[in-house]
Amino acid sequence: MRTDDFWQLIDRARAGGGGEPHAVAARAVALLAERDPEEIVGYARHQARVLAASHKADLWGAAYLINGGVSDEGFHDFRGWLMTLGREVFARAVAEPDSLAALPQVRAASLSGEEFSAGEMLAVPWDAYRRATATDLPADREPAPVPDLNDLWDFDDEEEARRRLPRLAALFVEPPAE
Repeated sequence: MRTDDFWQLIDRARAGGGGEPHAVAARAVALLAERDPEEIVGYARHQARVLAASHKADLWGAAYLINGGVSDEGFHDFRGWLMTLGREVFARAVAEPDSLAALPQVRAASLSGEEFSAGEMLAVPWDAYRRATATDLPADREPAPVPDLNDLWDFDDEEEARRRLPRLAALFVEPPAE
């Protein structure tokens, strides 16, 4: 599966899923299950590459600020939520995590405390394969590379958050005491 095909399927799921992450994931499963099993495997491989490419320290820091803390699994699920927003938002967030501060739902979350997570979006290829074949998705013989996260920073360091993610910090970090 090519990059364009991957994101076009997600766009179709978004159009039919009403924008709610759970509905987008369910629609993506339905759309993908209609395809040939090899295409489903291709989707899974592409998703693994997308997740590996987005496994970046500052995006993790952004997820940490927005969700009020996030574990490894929570960061994974946060990127599932980002996928439901489509290619443009996802790519911009990977390239510039602070751009998430411009999203209306993120701005609203700074007041409401809403957290963003869509682990079911990450299960799409497994659920679709099972629906299409009544068997489990075969294990990938070509796992995506694991990124080096030696550049992680202390996400609780408010000064560092203000330096790295100024727009998000303005929404989610208390102003410094005077």
